[in-house]
Amino acid sequence: MNEPAAGTTEEELADTFLAVTDSVAALQPGLSTLEAGVLAALHLGLAADSRSFSRVFGVEHALVLRAVEILVGEATLLSVIARAPRTQRTRYAVTETGRAILDHLHG
Repeated sequence: MNEPAAGTTEEELADTFLAVTDSVAALQPGLSTLEAGVLAALHLGLAADSRSFSRVFGVEHALVLRAVEILVGEATLLSVIARAPRTQRTRYAVTETGRAILDHLHG
């Protein structure tokens, strides 16, 4: 996972996030924009769990959870590393399949 560079403006970070999301979606055409965004946010160090993504990007938590489940199940790009029973906050990590896609972003 990459960390945002020190001194990066919010606008630059937003542009980078959108560019990475578009690149992930182009590399995996079956993904929705939200699914690609979850992967991009993890890659950029912006959100490593469903609640953080929901809060940072203003997306309903239930929609983020659905996207994570697709990325874990059908797409096999993420794996769940922890889930809070009460809040359903789900922490996730990139799988080897997901890493292979993200590695293409630097190629």
